[in-house]
Amino acid sequence: MSASAVHSLWTTAAGAAEPIAKIDAPKIEYGQLSPTLIVLGAAIVGVLVEAFVPRKHRYYAQLFVSVVALAAAFAAVVALAEGGYGTTKARIAAMGAIAVDGPALFLQGTILLAALVGLFTFAERRLDPEEHGNRVDSFAAQAASVPGSDSEKAAVKAGFATTEVFPLLLFAVAGMLVFPSANDLLTLFVALEVFSLPLYLLCALARRKRLMSQEAAVKYFLLGAFASAFTLFGIALLYGYAGSVSYGTIAQVVDGTIKNVNPALADTMGNDALLLIGTAMIVMGLLFKVGAVPFHMWTPDVYQGAPTPVTGFMAAATKVAAFGALLRLLYVVLPGLRWDWRPVMWGVAIVTMLGGAIVAITQTDIKRLLAYSSIAHAGFILAGVIATTPDGVSSVLFYLAAYSFVTIGAFAVVTLVRDAGGEATHLSKWAGLGRRSPLVAAVFAVFLLAFAGIPLTSGFAGKFAVFKAAAEGGAAPLVVVGVISSAIAAFFYIRVIVLMFFSEPRPDGPTVAVPSPLTMTAIAVGVAVTLVLGVAPQYFLDLANQAGVFVR
Repeated sequence: MSASAVHSLWTTAAGAAEPIAKIDAPKIEYGQLSPTLIVLGAAIVGVLVEAFVPRKHRYYAQLFVSVVALAAAFAAVVALAEGGYGTTKARIAAMGAIAVDGPALFLQGTILLAALVGLFTFAERRLDPEEHGNRVDSFAAQAASVPGSDSEKAAVKAGFATTEVFPLLLFAVAGMLVFPSANDLLTLFVALEVFSLPLYLLCALARRKRLMSQEAAVKYFLLGAFASAFTLFGIALLYGYAGSVSYGTIAQVVDGTIKNVNPALADTMGNDALLLIGTAMIVMGLLFKVGAVPFHMWTPDVYQGAPTPVTGFMAAATKVAAFGALLRLLYVVLPGLRWDWRPVMWGVAIVTMLGGAIVAITQTDIKRLLAYSSIAHAGFILAGVIATTPDGVSSVLFYLAAYSFVTIGAFAVVTLVRDAGGEATHLSKWAGLGRRSPLVAAVFAVFLLAFAGIPLTSGFAGKFAVFKAAAEGGAAPLVVVGVISSAIAAFFYIRVIVLMFFSEPRPDGPTVAVPSPLTMTAIAVGVAVTLVLGVAPQYFLDLANQAGVFVR
């Protein structure tokens, strides 16, 4: 057949057919997504800084870019909240992928502030003694070199620094901002990977004890990969159940109120086995990120092995993001499944509270002790999640805000207590710290009292709010278990305070390094938030109340 004949056939066929419908360009509300976009943009600028800026200027350039980005993103969150996007104008943006509502904005603001305070501990360069005339930070001189090798010694001698930690932090923060505001399961999964991968890398970058740090990163990576795989499989099953990955559609299928059924999926839609197994798998992935028992085994090892600034940032910000995603999943997608997931969550909350508190008593390392304490706190926060009332949401938001700053402050104090091998994290070394350095010991005691939930600290206000919501939501036995675990937990917090103030200091004990204003700011913010939220929590409780309504 000749070319002209083919061409005429083609044109006649085209003429006879209906005109092809135009493919619509996606509608993206850039203003409402601005906090995430600012942080992502700055992370990419940070990568370019690594590529093009001379080595000796990189640290200052990265620090400047990161601080400006996090501050600007926080300003954007505040502007959105002022514009009513947390209350009256709450909506689903980015073609159904992202929710812009009260809980999302509150959690994003908390993550950005926690990241900014955490960033100051990342940038600290005065704690270690100078090496070859160069100031050094907590991170490996050259991450790619084998620990103890000649190339590592050469990198240390040349005064190299791993300034890539700043863009990695920003990429992690960008993923965390999307995670609690994701409104479909694929966005949730992408956000999970975007914030997990930088954290796996950051955990492996400790300057001292590099092998332990790399071991921590491998454990975190392997277990995190398992958890991500479970989440992805759960997403596939829920898609088979509902014919959609959108939260709204899944909720309608669960409630039985859906109108337009996809004929291709009509056979599997409404198959409860898919729903229950899929939900269990996704919730498992989120509980892993939260560090709830029995998915907590990575927490103590990773917290102990990772560089302490990374541990502080991770302990605070990851919990906020993961609990935000868990709340949205249970309250927006699965309210119709409440009778199925509540009993399971009861069990998880009880073993998490008791497990974290009891195992913490046996710990001899301060970072492991704080890791088990964070597991117990995950249990307390789950009590608020189980309440399934508006007060439950707002109490969880308040607790997360209060907890994150105490945690970063506590880990910032841990970075100050040092001996010849770097940080002195063994508890025996902290004996008599109150006599040698009363101010540092007093500040750490304030954080420990807040963790224990002693009145006039933010920890008390947070626990009170969560337990009150749980009791009103019909989970009174859970509150009793929570109070018992708090009493057990108070034992080991008070034990550390007694050790610091009422023991004789060892002659070969550690010294307390004098930090730069960066770490001082991080610790001061932690103390200020702890006391303000403890003495006058009402304004912040009201703020959490206003922010406690999810857009459907």
